[in-house]
Amino acid sequence: MNAPPIFQQALRFSNSRSQLVPLGLQHVSGLLPFALDPDLWRFGRADLRTEEDLIEYVDFAIAERRAAVSYAFAIVDASTGAVVGCTRFCAFSWENDRLEIGFTWLGKPYQRSGINRAVKYELLRYAFEHLHIERVEFKTDSRNQASRTALLAIGASEEGTLRSHMVNADHYRRDSVYFSILKVEWPALKERVFAEYAAVAQEARQPSL
Repeated sequence: MNAPPIFQQALRFSNSRSQLVPLGLQHVSGLLPFALDPDLWRFGRADLRTEEDLIEYVDFAIAERRAAVSYAFAIVDASTGAVVGCTRFCAFSWENDRLEIGFTWLGKPYQRSGINRAVKYELLRYAFEHLHIERVEFKTDSRNQASRTALLAIGASEEGTLRSHMVNADHYRRDSVYFSILKVEWPALKERVFAEYAAVAQEARQPSL
């Protein structure tokens, strides 16, 4: 597959729980109350301690989008309009019809609230149904049990562990656990795991009489 022109587009997705919009500096003030929580970065490659760190984080994400390396989104709570986190399409391999969903984090009050699943539905739907990706990958620190449980809950298959794979912000050399969802698995997962969002989307596509 040739790379589609998504990096020049302002991609926006929404459902009853979440909205996704291209991440920009205008989101810094909304993210700031959550982004400096050290628990967020316990297993991460970033470590945001100041507002300047957050601005640099967002600036880097914008630069990667301009360079067609990754596409970062701000996560918005659909019920309040509050910016509550971030996520990205990344690690593109267009020749192999493959990408990764990663760099996902939510403010602590919004964790285990259902927003993560709503976000994953929109990203997976777009990847499989619009970009025609064959494989979506996820990876996480092997110690991050909450992330591993969440990925299994959306139907991702745990594939294995790459030992001594990456260096985190605290210089810990982590093992990374890989998960994936394949295009052939998506219709069943859409119906079983994401039914509440898929049903609404289907209704919206029905022609009015």
